Amino acid sequence: MSKLYIVGLLLVSWSCLVAISQAKSYGFDLSTDNDNAIANYEDNDDKFPSCEIYCTGNLLHTIQTANPKLFSDSKTFVDMKLNNSPDKTLADFEALMQAKNQTPTSEDLKKFVDEYFSPKGTELEAWTPTDWKENPSFLDLISDPDLKQWGAELNNIWKILGRKMKDEVSKNPEYYSIIPVPNPVIIPGGRFIEFYYWDSYWIIRGLLYSQMHTTARGMIQNFLSIVNRFGFIPNGGRVYYHGRSQPPLLTGMVKSYVDFTNDDKFAIDALDTLEHEFEFFTNNHSVTVKNHTLCVYRDSSAGPRPESYREDVETGEEFATEEEKELHWSELKAAAESGMDFSSRWFISKDGTNDGNLTNLATSSIVPVDLNALLYWNAKLIAEFHSKAGNIKKVTEYETKAEKILQGIQEVLWNEEAGVWLDYDMKNEKPRDYFVPTNLSPLWVKAYNISESEKISASIMAYIEKNKLDTFPGGVPNTLSYTNEQWDAPNVWAPMQYILVEGLNNLNTPEAKNMSMKWATKWVKSNFKAFSKDRHMYEKYNADQFGVGGGGGEYEVQTGFGWSNGVIIEWLSKHGRDISTGAAGGGGAAATRVMSVVGVAAVTIVALIAGRFLWQSWFK
Repeated sequence: MSKLYIVGLLLVSWSCLVAISQAKSYGFDLSTDNDNAIANYEDNDDKFPSCEIYCTGNLLHTIQTANPKLFSDSKTFVDMKLNNSPDKTLADFEALMQAKNQTPTSEDLKKFVDEYFSPKGTELEAWTPTDWKENPSFLDLISDPDLKQWGAELNNIWKILGRKMKDEVSKNPEYYSIIPVPNPVIIPGGRFIEFYYWDSYWIIRGLLYSQMHTTARGMIQNFLSIVNRFGFIPNGGRVYYHGRSQPPLLTGMVKSYVDFTNDDKFAIDALDTLEHEFEFFTNNHSVTVKNHTLCVYRDSSAGPRPESYREDVETGEEFATEEEKELHWSELKAAAESGMDFSSRWFISKDGTNDGNLTNLATSSIVPVDLNALLYWNAKLIAEFHSKAGNIKKVTEYETKAEKILQGIQEVLWNEEAGVWLDYDMKNEKPRDYFVPTNLSPLWVKAYNISESEKISASIMAYIEKNKLDTFPGGVPNTLSYTNEQWDAPNVWAPMQYILVEGLNNLNTPEAKNMSMKWATKWVKSNFKAFSKDRHMYEKYNADQFGVGGGGGEYEVQTGFGWSNGVIIEWLSKHGRDISTGAAGGGGAAATRVMSVVGVAAVTIVALIAGRFLWQSWFK
């Protein structure tokens, strides 16, 4: 028998073994610990740390604007722990200012900080999630050996990003800028050492796919407890974020948890809290446009952002009056509430375009597609949860709210000429015809007439073609403007890719589903290449270069990274059988040696035929 024929038989055997090993079932851990976490925590004295230290005031201003500066990153100082009470700290600081005739040197200030503050991060301790699993079942859904190994490494990162607050934080919250929560958290990573609101949606989905239901539940309970205490969820887990939130995804987190666990009671018990958050946005962020009530991103606090204080003071110097400076800082914080800080998406120049820089920010004058689509989704989900509880009157109430939001989205934000939804400029009373992934966000949350899916699909596919969105090697950029802001080109972000991919898939037309799969595959491969090269998952990536981290903005690109991990784990779970590093544009050296099961079968058949042919040719 020929050697080639023997090789073919061996390949058949090997491919069968691979197929069998990948046929394991996809199970779920239905454990539901922490049931009483919120109740137990809320029995405690719920103090709010002093904003006189971390949010505003002369101490904050003097230290953050010291020359030469004390910290390379403004966030460092406001994350530090007080060594004494706020009252003593402020009194002793005032004594220092008087002793130095209100002009202390940077050295004077450094000595004060070293004595009165402890390094950042002392309020948290590393924590390994108790429900972490070495081999979560999503790994069995991945065919490619290299991608499976990568999935296992991403699963390991959950342990690296786990944090638990020390007991001292809840006992003495006035010594910290961090907001106490009852359960441990998974942080984004890098400079972001506390929890963040919208990041956590994709982190929680990644945890659920990793069968870490207890950790996911605990994080959701943290957010529910925060709404119960403050009426909304701040941008992140620090008191200096007290004036703004982020895109409202808490109700979506609850929906994700219920979908994985079938724990309807969890959603029903959360209903009052979810309604409170919905009302926070509809009561405090609403505007009237063309006789429709929609919402904008908006901040309620005064002054520069504490975590970017120096940077905001510097941009504020472009304005002549204190009123103009306050308006500018308010627009900066409103952009931060959107999650896209910063982007030309929020620029309105004198000629009404998106040209300009941070001094042209006008976030609160722009009606955003995504915020209103999310509020529609929230209303629909709240109605769904009330239906589970049998609250028919409430179902009708929230279905009506959803319908009104949908009418506003269709009549104000849908643009027939562009063939897509567009943000609306209230200053100039016109749509903003600039690409942002959120233009397609109604597809993700199904904020459109489902019966028109085919028509919308054709329109959206033409929009993608017109803007050449499928031509970028590293993913779809956040805008098509190159401004050096981190939420502009060439940066590409996991949550935006998720909105695009899942939205196109929801359209359920062949062309939209094909594009969805193409973009998901490209994103997985690009992330894999970057990880293979650098051993990091990045906060953002470069659309112009395959497998390269992003840049720009106010700080260096961060690693970790929570939402990037979550999106990849979900897509490996959903598409792991269909994606291989061996295809064009794949993962370097691995591409030459890894095949999908289908590819192996094809090669095997060719080998068998060739072997038989050669045997007959050589020996007849």
